[in-house]
Amino acid sequence: MANFPFGLIALVIVSILIYFGVAHRVLDRLRLSDRAALGIIALIIVGSFIDIPLGGRVTINLGGLIAVGLAIYLLVGAGTAYEKIRAILAAAVTALALFLAGRFLGAEPEEIFIDPLYIYPLVAGVVGYLAGRSRRGAFFAAVMGVLALDVGQYIYLVRTGVRGTVHVGGAGAFDSLILAGILAVLLAELIGETLERIQGGPAVEGRPEELIKNLQEPEPARKPVQEESEEGGEQGD
Repeated sequence: MANFPFGLIALVIVSILIYFGVAHRVLDRLRLSDRAALGIIALIIVGSFIDIPLGGRVTINLGGLIAVGLAIYLLVGAGTAYEKIRAILAAAVTALALFLAGRFLGAEPEEIFIDPLYIYPLVAGVVGYLAGRSRRGAFFAAVMGVLALDVGQYIYLVRTGVRGTVHVGGAGAFDSLILAGILAVLLAELIGETLERIQGGPAVEGRPEELIKNLQEPEPARKPVQEESEEGGEQGD
């Protein structure tokens, strides 16, 4: 896939949002601090310019590798075993959806209404959210689904003996990884936030107490009961 800079542009935009505190709620859900998120993004941006050759047929992009590492970290930190299993299954569903999209929608821009390079992040982001649901699950499914395309391409080259090099997480795949992950989390945040407001607030079952405190709206400040009682007694006197 040809390289296009939208992945890097998206990362810069996300960094700006994090710096100004706009993405604080999303990071809480992902269990990342602002500083950690900015550090990871900086590493991904720098790593996107570094390709690590492994033999003559595989090249791994460091930035893409870091994004995959982040996805695995989020999966490990998932709240329940059910969420982890669902995220893994969602990644498999996303990979299958991407394979079918590439196979049946065509590979040439003139064959469809949208450039094929945009197909992968769009499909991965939407399917990743629908199958993963949670923000962590959606990000993991989207990123790993795109990664599966590169792995599948390598297996195809090895089995058929066709000459070629697979750029794992690099070239256009890097942009697809980043855009798919961002889109999946964005959909989970927007739709999830809307559903939570309709239901009266975030679910608390199986979640750490510290996370629940960060997600809940602060209660209005009230005076201690003892002080209220003393004031009431003074007025009565």
